[in-house]
Amino acid sequence: MKKDQTETLGFAPQKDIVYNKLLPYADRLDGESNDILAKIKCNLGRAVQLRELWPGVLFWTRKLSTYLRLYGRKFSKEDHVLFIKLLYELVTMPHLEISMMQGFARLLVNLLKKKELLSRDDLELPWRPLYDLYEKILYSKTEHLGLNWFPNCRAEATTKQKMINYMRKRSVENVLKTLIKSCRPYFPVSATQEMLDEWRPLLCPFDVTMQKAISYFELFLPTIMPPEEHGQGFMLWFDELMGLWVSVQNLPSWEGHLVNLFARLANDNIGHVDWDPYIPKIFTRILRSFNLPVGTRQMVVSRYVSNSYDIGHVVVWISSMLGGPSNRAQKQLDGLFSSIASFYHPSNNGRWLMKLMKLLQRLPASVVRRLHRERYKKPCWITPVPASHRLSDQDVTDFVESMKQPVLLAMFSKTGSMDAAQALQNLALMRPELVIPPVLERTYPAMETLTEPHQLTATLSCMIGVARSLLSGGRHYPEGPAHVLPLLMRALPGVDPNDFSKCMITFQFIATFTTLVPLVDCSSALHEREDLTEMERELCSASAEFEDFVLQFMDRCFALIDSSTLEQTREETETEKMTHLESLVELGLSSTFSTILTQCSPEIFKVALEKVFNFATTNIFETRVAGRMVADMCRAASKCHPAESLKLFVPHCCTAITHITANEDVLNEEELDKELLWNLQLLSEVTRVDGEKLLPYSSQLVQILQLTLRLRCKQGYSLACNLLHHVLRSTALTYPTDYCSIPGGFHRPLKEYLPIKDWGRAGDLWDLQIQWHVPSAEETAFVFYVLDLLLQPELQRLQRYAQGQLELSRDDVLQSLSIVQHCLLGAGSMLPPLDGPLVPGLVQSKVCLDETCLYIGVEYDESRENYRDAICRVMRQLLHYILEHSEDDTKSLFAVIKIISDLMHFKGSHKNEFDSRWKSFTLVKKSMENRLHGKKQHIRALLIDRVLLQHEMRKLLVEGCEYKMVHQDLLNDLLRLSTSTYSQVRSKAQNVLFTALGTYNFCCRDITPRVLELLEPGREDITQQQFKGALYCLLGNHGGVCLANLHDWECIALTWPAIVRSGLSPSMSLEKPSIVRLFDDLADKVHRQYETIGIDFTVPDRIVQLGNHLTESRHPCLSNTTPTDQELQEGFLTQQTKNMESVQRYEKLVTDLLECLDNRDLPWKFEHIAIGFLSLLLRDDHPLPSVAVLFFIKTLNHDALIVRKVAISAVAGILKQLKRPRNKTAVHPSDMSGAEEPAGLVAGDRPGNLWLQYNQSRLPNSEQDWDNMHFVEKTHWGYYCWPKKLMLYSPSKEQPPDLVPEEMNERERIIYNYFSNPDFINQLIKFLSLEDRKGKDKFNPRRFCLFKGLFRNYSDTFLPVLMPHMERLAADSHESTQRCVAEIIAGLVRGSKHWSFKKAEALWNFLIPLMRTALSHITVETYTDWGTCVATACESRDPRKLHWLFEMLMESPLSGEGGSFVDACHLYVLQGALAQQEWRVPELLHRLLEYLEPKLTQVYKNVRERIGSVLTYIFMIDVTLPHTLPTRSPHISQFTERVLTQLKPLMEGDEEIQNHVLEENGIEEQDERTQAIKLLKTVLKWLMASAGRSFSTPVPQQLQLLPLLFKIAPVENDDSYDELKRDAKTCLSLMSQGLLYQDQIPLVLQTLNEISGSSSWHARFSVLTYLQIMVFYNLFTLLDIEEAVQDVRALVIKLLEDEQLEVREMAATTLSGFLQCNFLSMDSSMQTHFETLCKTRLPKKRKRDLGAVVDTIPSVDLVRRHAGVLGLGACILSSPYDVPTWMPQLLMDLSAHLNDTQPIEMTVKKTLSNFRRTHHDNWLEHKQQFTDDQLLVLTDLLVSPCYYA
Repeated sequence: MKKDQTETLGFAPQKDIVYNKLLPYADRLDGESNDILAKIKCNLGRAVQLRELWPGVLFWTRKLSTYLRLYGRKFSKEDHVLFIKLLYELVTMPHLEISMMQGFARLLVNLLKKKELLSRDDLELPWRPLYDLYEKILYSKTEHLGLNWFPNCRAEATTKQKMINYMRKRSVENVLKTLIKSCRPYFPVSATQEMLDEWRPLLCPFDVTMQKAISYFELFLPTIMPPEEHGQGFMLWFDELMGLWVSVQNLPSWEGHLVNLFARLANDNIGHVDWDPYIPKIFTRILRSFNLPVGTRQMVVSRYVSNSYDIGHVVVWISSMLGGPSNRAQKQLDGLFSSIASFYHPSNNGRWLMKLMKLLQRLPASVVRRLHRERYKKPCWITPVPASHRLSDQDVTDFVESMKQPVLLAMFSKTGSMDAAQALQNLALMRPELVIPPVLERTYPAMETLTEPHQLTATLSCMIGVARSLLSGGRHYPEGPAHVLPLLMRALPGVDPNDFSKCMITFQFIATFTTLVPLVDCSSALHEREDLTEMERELCSASAEFEDFVLQFMDRCFALIDSSTLEQTREETETEKMTHLESLVELGLSSTFSTILTQCSPEIFKVALEKVFNFATTNIFETRVAGRMVADMCRAASKCHPAESLKLFVPHCCTAITHITANEDVLNEEELDKELLWNLQLLSEVTRVDGEKLLPYSSQLVQILQLTLRLRCKQGYSLACNLLHHVLRSTALTYPTDYCSIPGGFHRPLKEYLPIKDWGRAGDLWDLQIQWHVPSAEETAFVFYVLDLLLQPELQRLQRYAQGQLELSRDDVLQSLSIVQHCLLGAGSMLPPLDGPLVPGLVQSKVCLDETCLYIGVEYDESRENYRDAICRVMRQLLHYILEHSEDDTKSLFAVIKIISDLMHFKGSHKNEFDSRWKSFTLVKKSMENRLHGKKQHIRALLIDRVLLQHEMRKLLVEGCEYKMVHQDLLNDLLRLSTSTYSQVRSKAQNVLFTALGTYNFCCRDITPRVLELLEPGREDITQQQFKGALYCLLGNHGGVCLANLHDWECIALTWPAIVRSGLSPSMSLEKPSIVRLFDDLADKVHRQYETIGIDFTVPDRIVQLGNHLTESRHPCLSNTTPTDQELQEGFLTQQTKNMESVQRYEKLVTDLLECLDNRDLPWKFEHIAIGFLSLLLRDDHPLPSVAVLFFIKTLNHDALIVRKVAISAVAGILKQLKRPRNKTAVHPSDMSGAEEPAGLVAGDRPGNLWLQYNQSRLPNSEQDWDNMHFVEKTHWGYYCWPKKLMLYSPSKEQPPDLVPEEMNERERIIYNYFSNPDFINQLIKFLSLEDRKGKDKFNPRRFCLFKGLFRNYSDTFLPVLMPHMERLAADSHESTQRCVAEIIAGLVRGSKHWSFKKAEALWNFLIPLMRTALSHITVETYTDWGTCVATACESRDPRKLHWLFEMLMESPLSGEGGSFVDACHLYVLQGALAQQEWRVPELLHRLLEYLEPKLTQVYKNVRERIGSVLTYIFMIDVTLPHTLPTRSPHISQFTERVLTQLKPLMEGDEEIQNHVLEENGIEEQDERTQAIKLLKTVLKWLMASAGRSFSTPVPQQLQLLPLLFKIAPVENDDSYDELKRDAKTCLSLMSQGLLYQDQIPLVLQTLNEISGSSSWHARFSVLTYLQIMVFYNLFTLLDIEEAVQDVRALVIKLLEDEQLEVREMAATTLSGFLQCNFLSMDSSMQTHFETLCKTRLPKKRKRDLGAVVDTIPSVDLVRRHAGVLGLGACILSSPYDVPTWMPQLLMDLSAHLNDTQPIEMTVKKTLSNFRRTHHDNWLEHKQQFTDDQLLVLTDLLVSPCYYA
């Protein structure tokens, strides 16, 4: 087949769509596709060479993507590579506007999708252009200033819009990400090293650039390479990044990206990366990222909730590590699932559940994908998995075993059973024999119970998932098919009218199974054939039940129908339509029934047909609800075997109808006889069958139609119209006629063919044998006969009515229209599309823009009348007549609108129907597919459906989108309707209009001016309705074309000024809320959707060359299409004029808008709209015209706040446009430092970057120092490594001089004049220091950008005017004035980046006293603003340049002068400054720490908390990362040592530590102990603050504090404790969740051991709670160390025998938890240990004197005996949902102690009641584990004694 195709095509296609070969007209497609491809290549190549991006390139790239949809990648490899290269160049063109870029990118992704088609030898793509593009868009420098509008959010958007905009920004981002992913395999070998050089310098963990660098690594680093290239690939970075990942803790936001990268690496290189050493760490971290609640009291660090790993990637990583010689990952996976299994039990619920369910659902799918790749996938250029690391059968079995338990628990989860069902579907593909039996065990009982419908729906949905695996049985699970019949029979009661969800799932279940099983009675084969296996004989005898099954199912359905007739379900008053639920049931019923009948043998079908026929004809149903269901069942029957069914139904219905209508009066009755309606309905449904089987009855049907189409009653004639529609449709369309699961049906005798062998068989794509219905000559003749007979007279009547020659009532018109519409719908596919001349002159192009035509199996007959044209003519006449004479006949107008829509778009199927069918096809495919074997092994019905969809898709695309005169007329009519009087008519017409606008090429250019005419201010004749209609037409609908915002200068230059001018139109009234709302929506939509439109459309020469290759390539090609030199020259000139024109249009639009604004009469609303439009027109590649600059400067002092806000943003943008470039020079860091950079990786504080750090002795205090100093502004340079070329600003003498008025250009002069004018500044400051919304205002970054721009562009020119204002504002402590001065200061400091030393020094001399004043007036409202101000000022600035500021802030933050609040605020502001500087100010951090240490004993809580936070920042830089030298900043270890010596007094004593509250700083010196307590409080605040923030936890230092914390932390959960105790408890909880490394574990356990010997039982108790969380959060790391496990075990067992009851009980809980998560195992030594403890003899009770004191201390023996009982109880409670083999014996041991002394008795009772509670649900299963004697004892124990015995 391939060979012949290669000959016809002239090339070997890369990969075409196979379904095309199955279409009835498949033989024509090769020629057709070749024509289209040749056109695309030739014209696309031409367009590129003639440099015509729009419309040429855009038009033909769209055609290329349509070609991909229609034929797949049906072109030669050479063409494929050419297309990709051309599109890659187009996407990365420098000035391309975003919307075009997105279109090209989507097509390129599509071309690159199947990476197996092109190897790395065929194609190589550079990575840098993509990086530049991504950087430009995602990290745009000008976007926040409004110089670049990407499709994303605006400043003043509401939150909902922000969400939408966020999604749109995301859409650009997602397209780019997908594009990079698709190009990644083709990056050159050298790419990895280049990327590392580019992004390594950004790896500074304290900086935001870290996130950027790691996400770039994740996105770009190539991982698919042949093994010999690994040295240049992942080997370069693997150890470095893995080291980084292992050493960070606390989940920084970039850790997720690393995990994604490792997952991809693992997946692409299975067997080439050795993961074994990392496996425990990996699994520990995965377990931690689920964030599961553990232990009795746990605080969750908020960060873990937001930054956890993406489950999709985790799953890929796990599944890629499985297998291999050691298969270590599987052991850890067993551990993972056994430790979290109990979380899956349905009684547990929480926010973590979603993650766990996702893991469950995706992991099996991922393993199946891997198995498919290793065993079934066709080999291609990508390196296969080495044989040593492929998954062996044993590996697969182990995997399925480890997942089975949690999946079975999750079946009944609260989140629904879908996840479990998908997991089971994939597990059953791998090992049906392990998975299906337990599911069946749960399904059978669920089918029996009536009380738990939830169980039934859950088990059935899981059974649906495993259906195919169950049926195909295979050698591993041969008994599978035997379950089919029992399951089907038991499912029948689920068809229950009272329980909707049960009913639906039952339908789905039955349909799924019957699709896979031929319902044929094979029992006679037992006698006829000798060659059957035992299993086959069983199935044959069982299949005798099929007939029963079908008949019982029908009875159930009839009962369902009886209970849902209209009279029963609703009162007359309500609606007569079906409710949503009913329509779903109807759908379920009809599709299930039709599936059953399709799969029946002819014998069973006959019985079923008779049964349905009798039911339908002996009753009369109302036509709304029950009638529809019955008619559907009859339709299903007649679809399956049309000949037999029609023989019964048609004559019956026809006689009944003729009989009733014989009486003349019937025709005119308003209410018709029920029987007549029912028979009509039945007839209209059973005729939806194979057309050729209908022909014998054609005369009868036509006779009925003639009788009934003219019934008076609306219900009657609409049913007749349906009949007409269905008869026409059945004969005119092309469609497959059989969907049986085996080609050829089940007619063959059992001797030749045994259906049971085909159970669960997939369709064979190469031998589908589709039976197509293609209209024959007789059928075509019949269609046109019906049209001539029925449609022609209607059209004539309507035409005469429209010419005024005939009087018709409205109902008559509607009836005629209805007939016309149904004829059009029925025969649409036979009527040729509307044709005629094109609309000329809409767009100039040098390339042909012709449409491509597709063949869809219909030869249009030119000799017959073209009814589409006829209908079109009559409809237009009628429409104009109605609009003139009876505009209020809205019903007829609705019908006309519908017909116009169908005339334009309907060629046999509707787009929305096609879309929903495509959706449901994918859903069914997913639920039934076999991912393991792949290769399209779907069931036959599904494959046929897919071929039909391919045919439908061609139908929708057949005609292309040329805009002809006919269309122009229709669109004008629609426009007239869209602006007519009645709102419903308007909105229906608008929807059709918008669809059409989106369909035809360039028609918007034709329609827009006509819409705008209605908004002209000069027109007096426009009504408000027309005005509103026109506005709606501009607005467009959701997701459609928006005329107000077309992506083109010509259109925008027309519409925007017109919208603004419409404010002067006489029909505009701001009193009408609807009109006001419309204008709001319009402005809003323009703002949301506007993207900067390109001005520069230059096409680079290298793209032109690629176009040349394309036109010259052969196979297929058109002759002589390469452009001549003269044409090329013209193309070049046209491009230049186009660029010129764009600029002129842009400037004209700006001036037009300004002209509108000059008009005094313009209402304020429109003024705001115009200003909004203007603000969108700022760009970064072309300066704003100076008139607009002037306008914006003036509006800074406008009366309206909203306008001022726009102006502030705009002026900030303008200043950015006017920024003069600065000179930079390349610098060698080693020249600066005098130290050679070491070979290899050395990061952190090293001699090479010492010169960057703040050093008091070397600050630039004179002009010379300042000029000689090299300032590095960016914080991250130099921390990890230096960039290959470090560019720094040149010294100030080499920079251009400051601006002086003489040298300014016009725009700069305008700004200069206004800002040097004191009155202007006065007014401006007055406005800026007003309050906007009380209590809601914050530091405003827009205003900051404005001031920054002023001081950057004009240096200190405006400072003298501003100084007095700033002094006044700083002295005023009001919130808004302080905020205003903070914004100015921040702008000043950042703007003074390039000032000379003199200016800078003068500036600081002015600012320092000013800020002192301001900071002394700090208030609750303003302290965050000052923090933001200082942090903003220090951001990305060299600290040595701002040394004045730092020295001022460091002076004495805790002076205590303004009270504790001012102190805390000062620290906050200082922290903001230092945090921005990260690692570059070690000296300041040391100074600050020295200053703070004596003050750590602060009394005030707010100061303590702030100090805690500051300490976190001070020590943040002390990290232990790989390749990183120890920091010069303060070290935690030294600090902790100093603190510990001061805390000594608290360590030594044993007495309770009380919180001495002495808030008054008493004169007398307090003792050491009180000081120590105060110090401890501050230290706790620090520990709490750093728990979530720092990258690494100082474990050894924390351990020294542990004993102290254990001593203080309270045991009960009570919030009334004082601050100290609460903090201690929080700290313990946070520390216990910390990540531990192997070398730290012995230290921790040793400390815990020591504390467990403490005299305070509180401490001993807390050790256990600490241990619970610590073990779970470091599970696999601990399990990896055998001694550690033993130590923990010994510790818990030791504490079981503690003298304090609470500690013993907690130890038991802890033990049970450890057993449950499989950290400790239940072995015989443990069991005997407890049993011996239990047998400890208790001393006899002595008779005491009554007066004697009761001895309270329990004896040692009692404690030991209690310990034994607790131990046994712990073991029993450790498996709450099953009964292991050892459990019965332990329960017996326990029961012996039921009458011991307290507290033993209590423990036994508690244990037993818990056992009963958790095992109650599945007691029937669990019973099996016990012997009868044991059961007797148990029953005694568990049933409470009866009081009346």
